[in-house]
Amino acid sequence: MPQSEEGSRVVLKNASGFHYIRVCLVLQNQQTRLSAVELKQLIFTGLRSLYGEVGAAFPFDLLTFDEDTQTAVLRVLSRGLVRLWSSLTLLGSFQKEACAFRVLQVSPFLLSLSANSRDLELD
Repeated sequence: MPQSEEGSRVVLKNASGFHYIRVCLVLQNQQTRLSAVELKQLIFTGLRSLYGEVGAAFPFDLLTFDEDTQTAVLRVLSRGLVRLWSSLTLLGSFQKEACAFRVLQVSPFLLSLSANSRDLELD
């Protein structure tokens, strides 16, 4: 932690206005595949059910979506990170089929989502 001349602590806040979340949707029937539009609608539904119409109006962006792996990268205002994350956690079904979101990575920097140290293979 940086110290100032008087010995007091200096706290540096994150200057980024956004957070990025890599999520994976796991469905009970592994053959079911959602499109990007269906995924975004599912997230809206989760926000609306937990936070009402005000929550459903909270802005987030679906930056990327891989239909094969059902993995997406979402961008949300930093002040809404907890709201979005909690609504994803509590979503439990899609068209009467059990589902769950797995949060894989969260960062205020999009570049840090480009690689996952857990998947790193060293020679």
